[in-house]
Amino acid sequence: MPTNLFDLSGKIALVTGASRGIGEEIAKLLAQQGAHVIVSSRKLEGCQLVADAIIAQGGSAEAFACHVGSMDDIGAVFTHINKVHGKLDILVNNAATNPYFGHVLDTDLASYNKTVEVNIRGYFFMSVEAGKIMKKNGGGAIVNTASINALQPGNMQAIYSITKAAVVNMTKAFAKECGPLGIRVNALLPGFTKTKFAGALFDNKEIYDSLIARVPMGRHAEPREMAGTVLYLVSDAASYTTGECIVVDGGVTL
Repeated sequence: MPTNLFDLSGKIALVTGASRGIGEEIAKLLAQQGAHVIVSSRKLEGCQLVADAIIAQGGSAEAFACHVGSMDDIGAVFTHINKVHGKLDILVNNAATNPYFGHVLDTDLASYNKTVEVNIRGYFFMSVEAGKIMKKNGGGAIVNTASINALQPGNMQAIYSITKAAVVNMTKAFAKECGPLGIRVNALLPGFTKTKFAGALFDNKEIYDSLIARVPMGRHAEPREMAGTVLYLVSDAASYTTGECIVVDGGVTL
């Protein structure tokens, strides 16, 4: 009798940066597979729109505002999860920031601090708090959205690329220490994807054309094309997969 390795029925999932782009598509796909999804981002309104869309399609979701650059917000979302759900099976660290696009030597302190606070500190303490709940309940799955910039720094994106490289190592560190607790930790490394977040790359034709020229598949990705990898990583199909950083880039890093 066939089994559905991707069935997430009864699972509680928290997806950050889920009000649009890759995070929105991840949230919707996890809900389609039966998970109750906590749609989270900085602004509640955007989260609520995504949650409403999930519910309208017969899924289960709720919206909760959380800026992962704020330790108070991180504390609030996990207090809510503990109080309302009593468990967390899936965390997708997808929220990120990239406030500075320019030469590395011109990086200002404010942009540096903001990028580090969200992309490193935010992912770290979201994972710590999720891991504590998962440990108590016998396990879970964490997926971090990194970037191919972790492997090949993007031009004019130095501090962003550096933080994404840190996410790759963070993924492996958590996987190593949390594996005995039944917690699997993996990462998605997207390539050139059409999102508002990557708008600066799409708005400049010269930059866009140079990036597309490096893609063997000859096109950019759509956000929905990243969600399937995350579904695999949080599902029983990946029950023996941890510490992996899966590149989804149309072949750019070959």
